[in-house]
Amino acid sequence: MIRRATRRVLGNAAAAVDRVATHAAFVQTSRGRRKSQAETLSHSERVEALDLLAREYETSKAENFFRPPREISPSERVVRAMPSGGSVVDLAWSSDYQPFLGGMAERYDRPENRVAAARMFRGREPRPVAICVHGYLGGHYGMEERAFPVRWFYKIGLDVALFVLPFHGVRANPRRNAPPFPGADPRMTNEGFRQAMADLSDFVQWLGHRGHSDVGILGMSLGGYTTALAATVVPDLAFGIPIIPLGSFPDIARDQGRIGSAPEQIAEQYAGLERVHRVISPLRRKPLLSPKQLLVIGAKADQITPIAHARRLATHFGAPMEAWHGGHLLQFGRAEGFRRIGRLLNELGVIARA
Repeated sequence: MIRRATRRVLGNAAAAVDRVATHAAFVQTSRGRRKSQAETLSHSERVEALDLLAREYETSKAENFFRPPREISPSERVVRAMPSGGSVVDLAWSSDYQPFLGGMAERYDRPENRVAAARMFRGREPRPVAICVHGYLGGHYGMEERAFPVRWFYKIGLDVALFVLPFHGVRANPRRNAPPFPGADPRMTNEGFRQAMADLSDFVQWLGHRGHSDVGILGMSLGGYTTALAATVVPDLAFGIPIIPLGSFPDIARDQGRIGSAPEQIAEQYAGLERVHRVISPLRRKPLLSPKQLLVIGAKADQITPIAHARRLATHFGAPMEAWHGGHLLQFGRAEGFRRIGRLLNELGVIARA
């Protein structure tokens, strides 16, 4: 009973921190930012615009929305040494991305985003790899080395790659307060995930050619959404583990009051967003992995990507789900969540023992 009460108190504290952080992030990213065209439209104009966009994404051309992997040759810069002859290496390669919608080319193309990037912690010889994908506003290597248990992964027999999403980390414009992806304009969100899937597919194939026996993906928050989508797009993954994931952009827009005020307006705009984002929604796609290769981890006190998102993904994938008792930022109980990941990797034969 004492333990349950302690967890409840910690959960309430974690939830409060999530709410404060959400408000602070909204203020910071809103300061000095111009409203997007989508945010200036009336309800009827927005519904009409969403309908037009949905038709473009529902054409036969959209069947090949995600391209297959291509050969890459990343440059390597050694950062420091790791135990047992290993090393930390920063990798960079040309993203070579062309937007799906022709009208987005000028707006989407930015010099800093043309180069895909990852920091890799690798042993003397190629080992199984866990690709870790960060959340919104993340992607800075020093921060992500602490957000993920990199050294623990390395110790139990994994090489680790910290993958950088488009417009984040070293791919970000330092003069912007917030990345344009994901954004209020659903086209930027769709294009960003299309580019992310292309970069990840190329990277996974390169790792396989380099001799890494098993390559899987895990990610937190926005990275959790990326992981779930990758499980339906990227071939030859050994595992996929969304952690405290975002599961639906229309759900977030609705729950944050961004799509109208009257119930009928909310319903219409929600349906429109569902159609536009269907092409990049893991909830609308079949996974390439079996349920035993998947694990979803949520947080009971999460106020940023509430646990309902994790439940929806787990149900859709038919995958097991775990939940720690803390929140999104104060991750009380996360150690058991990562121990569960270790057991999964052991069961799959990716590692010998965790």
